[in-house]
Amino acid sequence: MERASTALVRTDYFGAERACLRALLKAVAAADWERAARVCMPLQEARRQKRMLAIDATGPGGARLVSRAEPVTAKTGPGCWLFQPPLVALDARRFREAADQREIPVFVMTREPMTRAGEWPVVAVVGQLSVRVRIAPPPGVRPAPGGMSAAHPTGDEVAGPVPIEWFTAAAEALGDSAIARLNPEDPAAHRALDCIDFLDAFPDHEKLHQRLEIECRRAASEPPPVMLRRRPSVQDAYAF
Repeated sequence: MERASTALVRTDYFGAERACLRALLKAVAAADWERAARVCMPLQEARRQKRMLAIDATGPGGARLVSRAEPVTAKTGPGCWLFQPPLVALDARRFREAADQREIPVFVMTREPMTRAGEWPVVAVVGQLSVRVRIAPPPGVRPAPGGMSAAHPTGDEVAGPVPIEWFTAAAEALGDSAIARLNPEDPAAHRALDCIDFLDAFPDHEKLHQRLEIECRRAASEPPPVMLRRRPSVQDAYAF
């Protein structure tokens, strides 16, 4: 954590994030919840700074819609990226991980095909775990003639760029949906582990980091759980 603090001071946000994650994993492995709680805010700050760099680089054109896989190269610039069909959330995750390796600040989400109700499911994944929320699409989106098809794998037509205001609001709703899935009847240690899993799927939500800190502090004041942890299940796998 001293290395993370030093990295934050010199604006090395990627280095600070990596140091925080190593410290968090070590603390959790030792069931040292008090130390784990102290990692949360520096981790949140490192990720917030990365996200702001991506947003600032996006400009008035809005988030970039991505419909085919693109390799991350030295020419890949920072920005906000919204993956859409035929790509899936795993493609977006791989893109974000590759950008992190090159220390390129990106803010990434995935939208799935428009639902029958005219909403966009926004999703993030890690392994078999998914975080998902359905929200109204940005202005200018209309259902495609005939619905979802090979010609329209999204089930709709997008008339213009995705406004950054919509993008950030969607990210907030996505993280809020993860918090809503925490089970109040579970031990705090289990809820803390759930928060870590959700943050692994979607690391760009400040309130989820704050909730992790709360659950870690609760876990530090509770006896160790005796019940087996029930991991969050795959959520709404067939959203559209």
